[in-house]
Amino acid sequence: MDYDEKILERCLPKYLEKDLLALKEGIKNKSKNLDCLYNELQGSINSAFIDGEITEKQCDYLYEKYIYGDGK
Repeated sequence: MDYDEKILERCLPKYLEKDLLALKEGIKNKSKNLDCLYNELQGSINSAFIDGEITEKQCDYLYEKYIYGDGK
């Protein structure tokens, strides 16, 4: 993880942090509900961006890493 990644995952709204942590735990534990966890995170990212709680760069980063990527 480089410096940019550490910055982009900081100061997120609590609900987004919660959903991000839930997805990370779900991936780690091979949850059967990963599709739901991805959907929750995607909705939280969208809400945070629309509400101006995260930047476009944070939004794009979170999508690339967690929604389109493998979350690692």
